[in-house]
Amino acid sequence: MSDTTPALPAVSREWHLLSRPVGWPKPEDFSLVEAEVPQPGEGQVLVRNMHVSVDPYMRGRMSDAKSYVPPFALNKPMQGGAVGEVVASRAEGVAVGDHVLHPLGWREYAAVDAEHVVRVDPEVAPLSAYLGVLGMTGLTAYAGLLRTASFKEGDSVFVSGAAGAVGSQVGQIAKLKGASRVIGSAGSDEKVKLLVEEYGFDAAFNYKNGPVSRQLREAAPDGIDVYFDNVGGDHLEAALGSLNNNGRIAVCGMISVYNNTEPAPGPRNLTRLIQTRGRMEGFIVTDHYDLQAEFVREVGPWVRSGELKYRETVVEGIENNLEAFLGVLRGDNTGKMIVTY
Repeated sequence: MSDTTPALPAVSREWHLLSRPVGWPKPEDFSLVEAEVPQPGEGQVLVRNMHVSVDPYMRGRMSDAKSYVPPFALNKPMQGGAVGEVVASRAEGVAVGDHVLHPLGWREYAAVDAEHVVRVDPEVAPLSAYLGVLGMTGLTAYAGLLRTASFKEGDSVFVSGAAGAVGSQVGQIAKLKGASRVIGSAGSDEKVKLLVEEYGFDAAFNYKNGPVSRQLREAAPDGIDVYFDNVGGDHLEAALGSLNNNGRIAVCGMISVYNNTEPAPGPRNLTRLIQTRGRMEGFIVTDHYDLQAEFVREVGPWVRSGELKYRETVVEGIENNLEAFLGVLRGDNTGKMIVTY
């Protein structure tokens, strides 16, 4: 075990949640504060964060409504995936200089229980990739498509929010595993072009250019067997309308309603599940960590060979962490949104 290395700063910065947002989060709901750099306790490591993740699910943690994960505490550092370098260790098996993935982002330095860190290799992939294509984002795509949606070769697949970190990977995995057709929706013509030309989707459309139901019917005239839902709302209703017999819907997220202050109307055509003998199921990636080793074995070579492509939107500096998060809610990012410290 190593003791604390010299030349650590006395003070670092961290983001706190001051009040629970109503509707869209506002800057005054948050504060970037200075705090002492923590000393690691027995069984802990001190990590200098290098890359942190901001994700749509964090909006739910800012509310105190009952959910699958506890809410952020007020006036305490927020949390999220992070990759960094171990600068002090009081834990066996984790040494100073190791790079690790852990859940205490939104801060420059974090004292983390060693049981909650995963060592990662910068020789295999860029460190930021462990927050996205080879991290929780990638596993979300893999588990949602293959396990929750029971994807099989020959399926026609529709992905909403397809230019995002999860959606872009869902579509590519489906193609690599033999989908008959993959369709994606995105919020700009530039992203639509990216889906078809770089990610290999068979068709894509800009949901702002007309009713989703009409555009989906045109893109998938023979219907869809799988819908991977990142958006909800009119996308879910459209997918139900195009669902083939025995179709499956995996509900990963519904970003279109996260900031609503009133309940959003549900799809008006849920009877389609009866007519098609369809199935709709929500899932949380933390329930599927048993797939992690299989996921890395299968997807890792695709990433290394370039068969599976990924994009990152990188924002520099902890002071811009909040704006990067708000950008995810607005859809500003292409691929995974990363904040680099």
